Amino acid sequence: MAIKLDHANEAVITRSVVDQSEKTIKYHALIIATGSSTPSPLLGLNSNADTLPKSIIVAGGGPAGIETPGELGEHLNGTLGWLSRRLDNGKVQITVVTSASKILPVLRPSITKKPEDFLARVCITELKDARVTSVQPLQSGSEDALGTKTTVTLSDGRVLEADIYIPATGTTPSIGFLDRSLLVSDGRMDANKGTLRVEKAGERVYAIGDVASYARAAVHAILSAIPALCANVRRDLLLAEWIVPDWDDHVFVEDTRETRLVPIGQGWGVGAAMGWQLPGFFV
Repeated sequence: MAIKLDHANEAVITRSVVDQSEKTIKYHALIIATGSSTPSPLLGLNSNADTLPKSIIVAGGGPAGIETPGELGEHLNGTLGWLSRRLDNGKVQITVVTSASKILPVLRPSITKKPEDFLARVCITELKDARVTSVQPLQSGSEDALGTKTTVTLSDGRVLEADIYIPATGTTPSIGFLDRSLLVSDGRMDANKGTLRVEKAGERVYAIGDVASYARAAVHAILSAIPALCANVRRDLLLAEWIVPDWDDHVFVEDTRETRLVPIGQGWGVGAAMGWQLPGFFV
C-alpha cells in the first residue's frame, strides 16, 4: 500500500502488507484514484450477534444514512404486506439522526417524501435538525465496538441510548499518504475541475474519483470524467517526448443535474437521473 507521495522527487513510497518492507517506486506519470472509506464497518462485518439489539441509532441523512435503516427496518422488524400501511409493533427501535431539515437533501422534496413514509411504516423514527455532538464510549461505531451500548448526545440537548450506533455521515477521502499542501478544505485532493491535473504536485499527476475535488463524489461523475483524464494523460505524455499533439486539452464539465439512486428496503428505492425522477422499482 502507498504510505507517502514524494511529488518533489516523482516517487511513491509503498509498504508491503505481508512483511512491512518499504519500497520506493519512481513514476513518469501518476493517477491517484484511492477513493474513500466510510467510518462505519457495517458493510464489512462477518461476525454474528448472539442477541437481537433492542435499539439502533444511525447518524446521517444522506444515501447511506437512509439505505442502512431501510434495510435494517425490513430485516429486523419485518416486511410490509401488500395491504399494510404500517407494522403494528417494531421489534427493534431504529432512529435516524440528521442535521438537515430533510433526509436526502440532494433530492427534491417530492422525492424524499416517499422514503420518509416508508421508514415510518417499518417503525423507524427520524430526528431532523439535530447533529450528533458526542458519543460515549468514543470508539462506538467502530468494528471493535459495534455492539457496545452507546450514549449519543445531540446538538439540541437530547441524550439517546442505543445497543448499536452506526455513523453514516458520509465518506472520508483516502489521502493518508498525501502531503497536506495538495488538499483542499474538505480533505480531497486539489484536482483541476476541467483537466483533472493536480497542478500543485508537478507535471503529469492526476486525480479522479472520491479522492479528488474536481466534482461531487458520485459514480456518474467518475464515469464521465474518464475520457477527459485519458485524453489529457496521453497529451501530456506526448508533450514530454517533444511531440505536439493535434488536439487541445479535453475539458471535463460536470453534469450538475439531479442524479442520485438510493435503494431502500427490498426491491424498491428512490432516485433521479439527469433531472428525471425514476420509478422505485428501477432503483
